[in-house]
Amino acid sequence: MENKKKKVAILFGGCSSEYEVSLQSAYAVITHMDLEKYEAVLIGIDQKGVWYLYQGDLANIPEDNWLTKEDCIPVAVSPDKELHGILVLKESGVEKISLDGALPVLHGKNGEDGTVQGVLELAEIPLIGCNTMSSAICMDKETAHRLAKECGVKVPSSYLITKTDLRQEKQIISYGEQLGYPLFVKPLRAGSSFGITKVGRQEELLAAVEYAFDYDSVVILEEMIEGFEVGCAILGTEKLTVGVVDEIELSEGFFDYTEKYTLKSSQIHVPARISQEMAQKIQETAIRIYRGLGCSYFARVDLFLTPEGEIYFNEVNTIPGFTSHSRYPNMLKEVGISFEEIIARLLEM
Repeated sequence: MENKKKKVAILFGGCSSEYEVSLQSAYAVITHMDLEKYEAVLIGIDQKGVWYLYQGDLANIPEDNWLTKEDCIPVAVSPDKELHGILVLKESGVEKISLDGALPVLHGKNGEDGTVQGVLELAEIPLIGCNTMSSAICMDKETAHRLAKECGVKVPSSYLITKTDLRQEKQIISYGEQLGYPLFVKPLRAGSSFGITKVGRQEELLAAVEYAFDYDSVVILEEMIEGFEVGCAILGTEKLTVGVVDEIELSEGFFDYTEKYTLKSSQIHVPARISQEMAQKIQETAIRIYRGLGCSYFARVDLFLTPEGEIYFNEVNTIPGFTSHSRYPNMLKEVGISFEEIIARLLEM
């Protein structure tokens, strides 16, 4: 008798500014799954936050043509811990589907921040990825930096600003003076560099703060670390596999959303153009952060390397870009792990 296929939900879309990135990542994951061992249950989340069981052509997902009445049936996660699954809300009645696991391929707010992870954990659906607490911590730049500092890792100096602080313009300007220019203004919880501005002088500061508030209710002013950004891909929970370190070479500006997905004026070097000793030090630092922030299954740890050889923490992406040409799989490819094997290992865990 043949083994029954395990049902794994792949969540894509989401009400986030990174909705389109999620469609590309999820399509890559779905098309590289071993469909002889697993049945992919596709759950699309539209930009208003409505969940659907998608039963149409896979090619419609990256093109953002998936949301049609013919191919989508509304679904909800069931709080019934015995079911550990979803409720399909058909016109003829409710159908229950038990799940063996769920892999959220959602980027940014309402997907990478612990909210979806909490829903899945409440239903006792096995979660493939960082858990609720770890996801929430890593998404909150201030909390992540505090914990990384407790782990003995250097972090940039920073100040938090809430919307009530907007009236205190002198205070905000004072923060800028203390950090020095250039500095970064960032939404506290956003991904893919949305809402981030590199501020070169005081006159640009308040406008940058206002812009960041379009993406979150709390904003962080952060010291700019001289040097360049390096990344480290980590796969696993107990036993960890660490990819080679990569390096972002910028010719201008910073690694914003456009640069991340077009590489117009930047280049990614895999492996990074650094010594083996420094690469090992970066990998060890990344592991310390991964463990310290409670990460599991997979994440990409981003750091800064200064001209003096000092390593500073930047952020952890708990659901990094997941297309076959994204940074995360490319770093693991350099240690002999193919994209298909990454997906296989995650599902086997």
